[in-house]
Amino acid sequence: MNTTTPAARCPFALDPDGTDLHGEAAHLRTFGAAAQVELPGGVPAWSVTDPALVRRLLTDPRISKDGHRHWPAYMNGEISEGWPLRIWIDVRSALTAYGPEHTRLRRLIASAFSTRRVRAMVPVIDRIIASLLDELADCEERPVDLRAQFAWRLPLLVVNELLGVPETMHDAFRDTIGSLFATGLTEEQATANAVAVYQLLGALVAAKRETPGDDVTTGLIEAGDDETGSRLSEQELLDSVMLLIGAGHETTVNLIDHAVVNLLSHPEQLAAVRAGEATWADVVEETLRHQPPVASILPRFAIEDVHDEASGVVFGRGELILINFAAAGRDPGTHGADAEEFDVRRATRGDHLSFGHGTHFCLGSELARIEGRSALEALFTRFPDLALAVPATELKPVASFITNGHQTIPVNLRPGA
Repeated sequence: MNTTTPAARCPFALDPDGTDLHGEAAHLRTFGAAAQVELPGGVPAWSVTDPALVRRLLTDPRISKDGHRHWPAYMNGEISEGWPLRIWIDVRSALTAYGPEHTRLRRLIASAFSTRRVRAMVPVIDRIIASLLDELADCEERPVDLRAQFAWRLPLLVVNELLGVPETMHDAFRDTIGSLFATGLTEEQATANAVAVYQLLGALVAAKRETPGDDVTTGLIEAGDDETGSRLSEQELLDSVMLLIGAGHETTVNLIDHAVVNLLSHPEQLAAVRAGEATWADVVEETLRHQPPVASILPRFAIEDVHDEASGVVFGRGELILINFAAAGRDPGTHGADAEEFDVRRATRGDHLSFGHGTHFCLGSELARIEGRSALEALFTRFPDLALAVPATELKPVASFITNGHQTIPVNLRPGA
């Protein structure tokens, strides 16, 4: 990463491949509570790194997620059709809605994560975990890629169960879902990925219309808003399913990924859990703080000039804003001088923003926590001698500044493997 002085690098060009997310986040903090950055394609934006400012912005009615209404560059056709991040703006779901529209769309998908439905998923999650661990035990591949064989598959199978995805479509969703988070793609690759994702979503919705079930996709197709009498448009339906798959999968993959890597590379932390000095819930919360599954998220826009008096930052009307969870999670002012360290007994481990804040707080947060706790306890119980097959420093990150995970996690399940 370029480490020239902040004054010489403004705006700071984000690394599209996310090769050093935390080094970049630490550098951006030297600019203050927020830094002017440049996204792929030369698109200007703000990266907000201070957790207090993040909270203020995420509850400020002058900050919108709707680029169709509040991003002049997009509305005026200045953003290329092939811009690699365009799908994050194009979609019409609760992810990008503002005001009453957001309330309407969020209400329609909230049933996916009702207390009843989440509790009903617990035995399903346990069954999927047990099956995946059996497959790991029988796997002849040595070492085993734990991300591909376990961390990646568990949340995908869970969200497929939740959404009622037919088994014949599982592999297709597995192969396409990761493309939503890649930030270093060419315009041609980004366009092709968007086409593939929508083809798959269309096929799923068509299948559920043909054969309805007791699942979230069928519920969304049939859902109506009792207060407004409205239903999801076809675009909103497809994009809401995309949101549930993406949010329900990617965050949990990376949570399990980083929890395993951190525990295996910090044996004293794993020993503390095994000795009862910390819980698996503590591991989940510290992982969410130390390695947020989503490093940065877009979009947000100032619908008018916003002067944040506490930080002195002024966000101009129509400016694009990214929330930098990776930077906020390691804020020294919140977590102390050792904020870069992984410590499951840290007093502030639960003081993080990895599931967002305010009206856009992640509806699936409790489901992700349940999956993380259950997966980690079962994995380390089944394979007590689990070990990384390579030093943690040799693990390569996925090519993205949005998602935060590893490309592979080679492990040995037993001694002498």
